[in-house]
Amino acid sequence: MTSPVFRAAATHDTGGSAPRFLSPLPEVRITNAFARAFDNVVATARTCYSGAGIVRDEQVLGDPQAPPQAREERERRRDSLARDLYQAGHHTTLQHAHFQFALSNVSRQFLWSFLHSHPFYNSEQVSQRYVTVKPGHYAVPPLEGRALRVYEETVARQQQAYEELCGLLQGPASAAYYARYPARRHYPKRYEKEVQKKAQEVARYVLPIATFAYLYHTISGLTLLRYYRACRGPDAPLEQRLVVGLMVEELLAREPAYAAILEQPMAEEELAEHRALLDHGTRDDAGRKAFLDDFDRQLAGRVSLLVDYPAKNEETLAQSVREVLGLTRDRLSDDEAIDLALDPARNRYLGEALNLTTLSKLSRALVHCHYTFRKRLSHTADSQNQRHRMTPASRPVLHTHLTSEPDCVTPALVREDDRGLRSFNQAMAASWDGFGRLRALGVVDEFASYVLPNALAIRFTESAGLLDLHHKHAMRLCYNAQEEIWQASRDEALQIRAVNPRIGRYLLPPCNQRQMAGTRPICPEGRRYCGERVWTYRLEDYRRVI
Repeated sequence: MTSPVFRAAATHDTGGSAPRFLSPLPEVRITNAFARAFDNVVATARTCYSGAGIVRDEQVLGDPQAPPQAREERERRRDSLARDLYQAGHHTTLQHAHFQFALSNVSRQFLWSFLHSHPFYNSEQVSQRYVTVKPGHYAVPPLEGRALRVYEETVARQQQAYEELCGLLQGPASAAYYARYPARRHYPKRYEKEVQKKAQEVARYVLPIATFAYLYHTISGLTLLRYYRACRGPDAPLEQRLVVGLMVEELLAREPAYAAILEQPMAEEELAEHRALLDHGTRDDAGRKAFLDDFDRQLAGRVSLLVDYPAKNEETLAQSVREVLGLTRDRLSDDEAIDLALDPARNRYLGEALNLTTLSKLSRALVHCHYTFRKRLSHTADSQNQRHRMTPASRPVLHTHLTSEPDCVTPALVREDDRGLRSFNQAMAASWDGFGRLRALGVVDEFASYVLPNALAIRFTESAGLLDLHHKHAMRLCYNAQEEIWQASRDEALQIRAVNPRIGRYLLPPCNQRQMAGTRPICPEGRRYCGERVWTYRLEDYRRVI
């Protein structure tokens, strides 16, 4: 059962009589920031029209020893200019100043649905793949009586299933690990923690998306203003308002001048999703199930299905390369041009550890090729997948996909072991039983969904230009990548090979790229080397369960 401290009412006022989470308040603090962030907004704007050179931040308000009336007048002019820039949409001035937040006691659901759902941030968060999840660390929405008991019982069962699976999967994880590293079999004590992490990585699928995370999260002032304006959107509006409200409080405590341009959150009825769901939303399980079944039929067993791409991807890429170099077709054929851009032996940027392709005139020709995929990943895998911010997706309003039946992704390692599979399936049934009981008690999906597991299936469409997709595949075709995203990337690379073979042959993991570029060592992972000579394999033959 949850510790009493996790049931204590939160003291932060989320606005009027708004309901409050029963778990500990999110901890939110700014750990690093520009020294004069708001003055910098105006200084950068004035620099654009300065005939005397750079306008420094400290020049905005002038001499600190000036008479109070003079200081007040300069503040008034600063704030007036900032408001004019803001209202006119000249927002680049707001992107210079960044704020690094340390966040704790925030749910995985909040991270997936809001904080990591856009491109303009950087995060480093605790990983459930490598760090054991302890009991009691999860969000508890505003429930009471029987609903609260059902919620806590469900999460307790999920924690128990996680701990059980960590043990049950040690055997199959050990077999898979030593099949990959046969020489290490003779030193089990040395590598038992590595095996434990492989089992734990898969066991996390049964944990609830309510599980707490802690992280560093860095954003610009502009992004924080956007967070606040949009924080009432789906899927976790109460937690979003709470966390973003605390972030704004931190900002205003440090830089109160931002209040001059801070807009209040949009009302729920103003949101595009709210109106669309009122007019067209499916309100019964049968309608939602019909959508899910139709989506999965289209996938035909794949994790990721190529559904659209321009007919002349390869020709456009080749012509773009010729334009960069000022050459006609008779001087540079399509095949040669594509090789110049994509063959690491000829484009050495591709063998670098530092991704330099956006700074390369030749490599930027890749932006003109596009691919669109329909995908099905678990909540936990998509939480990592969405961190590839330059391959964006249209993710669902989650409650429109939820039914009373278990709808989950079963990890490959679980399918290798009968006892593990039985335990996993029981955990999935218990999770959806808890979800269904909460619904039956009148709990809204926003709060009931917190008990759904990391294994919950997420369906969406994702698009990418070749420049960013190439980088993503180089990272995620590595055998150390999360298994589901690795499988999705393999599906995608094989399908691109089928339709654009001159491009697809170069969608490879980092070891292949470095081997072709002549970069040493071939594997960039050092002590984390996956144990397989992947650069000698054909993509069609890639296989793994851990």
